[in-house]
Amino acid sequence: MTIMGGDTPSPNRQAPVSRGSRRTAVVAALVPALMLGASFAAVPAYRIFCQATGFAGTPLIATQAPTHSLGQMMVVRFDANVAPGLAWNFAPEAPFVHLRLGETKTVEFRVTNDSDRPAAAVAAFNIQPDLAAQYFNKLSCFCFDETVLKPHETRDLPVVFFVDPALAKDKDIRSLTSLTLSYTFFASKTGKSQITTPQAATASETRVN
Repeated sequence: MTIMGGDTPSPNRQAPVSRGSRRTAVVAALVPALMLGASFAAVPAYRIFCQATGFAGTPLIATQAPTHSLGQMMVVRFDANVAPGLAWNFAPEAPFVHLRLGETKTVEFRVTNDSDRPAAAVAAFNIQPDLAAQYFNKLSCFCFDETVLKPHETRDLPVVFFVDPALAKDKDIRSLTSLTLSYTFFASKTGKSQITTPQAATASETRVN
């Protein structure tokens, strides 16, 4: 028997989506995006934290040298690298130096731009072993700023540092006799050279006039 009247539900008809379901879907889509944005925003804070604590092998930045040094000696080895895509030659003036804990030392690294065009780069740095980073202090360093070189220009870049005498009281590494300071130059993410070449200056004057 066939029953007349009324609507027979269609198997292909979808139930209406409630406003609550829509809000849930939107929130679910936004959360990953917000988390990604937060991770990028946290990068500067993470870097500041590392420089302030020596975390992850990041050397500390000091404002003044120690007032005393110890007789305990330390060998500081240097490792210089250039990331792929950057046509620079980069090396320390010496592979290592000897210094007393608390003694201030100045070392230079020589860098040459082997390309035919200006190039800008920044140097990332690290101390190994990681536990020693909290005692390695830089008073000044080329790595604090972007380095810009003209075509085939060579420059000597200094770094002034000391190893905190407090290392001698750290039971975990007080017997440490050597550590490694490592640098790697990466092409500047700005992608723009800060050098004004004659061609660039002429082009600029042409646009202004």
